[in-house]
Amino acid sequence: MPETQRTLEGKVALVAGATRGAGRGIAVQLGARGATVYVSGRSTRGRRSEYDRPETIEETAELVTAAGGRGIPVVADHLVPAEVEALVGRIDAEQGRLDVLVNDIWGGEVLFEWESTVWEHDLDKGLRLLRLAVETHAVTSHFAVPLLLREPGGLVVEMTDGTAEYNAANYRVSFFYDIAKSSVLRMAFALGHELGPRGATAVALTPGWLRSEMMLDHFGVTEANWRDALTKVPHFGISETPSYVGRAVAALAADPEVARWNGASLSSGQLAQVYGFTDLDGSRPDCWRYMVEVQDPDRPADTTGYR
Repeated sequence: MPETQRTLEGKVALVAGATRGAGRGIAVQLGARGATVYVSGRSTRGRRSEYDRPETIEETAELVTAAGGRGIPVVADHLVPAEVEALVGRIDAEQGRLDVLVNDIWGGEVLFEWESTVWEHDLDKGLRLLRLAVETHAVTSHFAVPLLLREPGGLVVEMTDGTAEYNAANYRVSFFYDIAKSSVLRMAFALGHELGPRGATAVALTPGWLRSEMMLDHFGVTEANWRDALTKVPHFGISETPSYVGRAVAALAADPEVARWNGASLSSGQLAQVYGFTDLDGSRPDCWRYMVEVQDPDRPADTTGYR
């Protein structure tokens, strides 16, 4: 059976930080394969988070169900251990298993400052960024991994920005941002060391230039006319929808040989070449190769051969 047709029916996933962006795309694509997906976050129809954006976990859950799975929204602040413990306890009580954990909690867009040194960056914002991007993942893994290990073949996906190879050679945005994304990469490596001998797999995964709700708003475009932004930012042509990295996670979750990736740093474009999935428009953007070969050397924007 082709990779893109393997089913996840009977599988249970937790996408921590599924309100919008990559988290929402991942949750929906797991649902499209038939999984039961618990979607957690702080933004609900009754109360917005500090982002003050309209997306909610209820909407994400409804999209999961509409895609063919079962979406279950759960309000949780992943900086509060008791709330995460209660979330995992609920999954245990209702399902008795957890097959996929996606740590996608982030929350840093309103906190980081571009090209700001450690002494210039707002300290409170920088430290909160680290808590939201790193501490939340550790808290969630602490409570969720024991349930995931109950059955063999579990998968933990640590979501980050940039591959280990790229981030090792490039300064990423600012001191706090750089540390946050590199820490998550190392988390996946450490989890792989701990999970591998116990029959589970951990990976780090990065999307490329993501056409998230916030990014589209930033450029003043929609998914329908996103190419209009290329007049101002030509390299945006390599961008991808959240569904693309969502399909990467779904392919990993459905792969009986997923252990081959244990501890590795992966990208959506890389996995598309292996598993054969595409973005919603049928293309296969390979953003990180494009970054190295076209954008970073300051060559003219041209996605030919990269999507």
